[in-house]
Amino acid sequence: MDKEEQEGRATWVPGAVIVGAGPSGLAAAACLAARGVPATVLERSDSLAFTWRHRMYDRLALHLPKRFCELPLLPFPAEYPTYPCKDQFVAYMEAYAAAAGVAPRFGASVEEAAFDASAAAWAVRLAGGEVLMTRWLVVATGENAEPHVPDFPGMQQFAGRVLHTCEYKCGEEFAGEKVLVVGCGNSGMEVSLDLCRHGAKPSMVVRNTVHVLPKEMLGVSTFGIAMALLKWLPVQLVDRFILAAARLTLGNTSRLGLRRPKTGPIELKNLTGRTPVLDVGTLDHIKSGKIKVVGAVKEVTRVGARLADGKEEQQFDAIILATGYRSNVPSWLKVNINNNNPSDATKKD
Repeated sequence: MDKEEQEGRATWVPGAVIVGAGPSGLAAAACLAARGVPATVLERSDSLAFTWRHRMYDRLALHLPKRFCELPLLPFPAEYPTYPCKDQFVAYMEAYAAAAGVAPRFGASVEEAAFDASAAAWAVRLAGGEVLMTRWLVVATGENAEPHVPDFPGMQQFAGRVLHTCEYKCGEEFAGEKVLVVGCGNSGMEVSLDLCRHGAKPSMVVRNTVHVLPKEMLGVSTFGIAMALLKWLPVQLVDRFILAAARLTLGNTSRLGLRRPKTGPIELKNLTGRTPVLDVGTLDHIKSGKIKVVGAVKEVTRVGARLADGKEEQQFDAIILATGYRSNVPSWLKVNINNNNPSDATKKD
């Protein structure tokens, strides 16, 4: 940003500037406030927890027990179920912000944040030109800022509906339709199940290997069991135990077209960030044939798609992209590893 313009319009902000009013941003602000450090929370949308409020499907609930998902300093209400639904989680975050006295500045879209070595501070430029100067910058926009929409060959000619899961709410509007769900992560699995329960005929694209684990084992959260075992055992041994239990509970998922990676689920998560899928009933519908597992999309046609595992064109009424999200941080956070950025001046969620 232009230095003269920056100096003329810059406002020094006490404490920290936090970008993002989701769970991480609210938690950071609350923890700083508890230690007497003020924080300005910037949120580009018009509400906190925007992703949870507007980009999630209706049937979504926490995949992990609430005790693993609560934010610092305030537990979930005791009356909440073990796996709170989307609306309950949003209500919890609203109550959390109110209890901590966190009032985000909505409609504040960050266009650029760069460290100004001469001022020993971060210069945060907002849409409209306003510049905030701060000693500490906390990046809390998460990894789900922007929907990832792949551009398959022929996508533009498809005559049916194409939407990302951020636009999907309920399978009721797809009743009776043949729907291609691209992606087999937690979202792809749940959307396929939701479609099936509302009378649609989903086919789920499985392009890569995937770890599918039971949500619970003997009434206890699989994640909770793994976390307890990791206190005493190496990750590879815990992975072997979890996979053995998963095989007993779910059977051989490879027979369903869901091949497992060679690396265990927890180790793979640590190495690559790939999260295992927690089964919520989707496998039963795959076994019964109500949900079809198909190969990668080779080409989209006017009335359907050609898949890598078959030569014939398959017809579909709609395509739902369960292809995840991407971080937008690289587009606005300017960090030069060769300059004088202090190692503790920025923290990234």
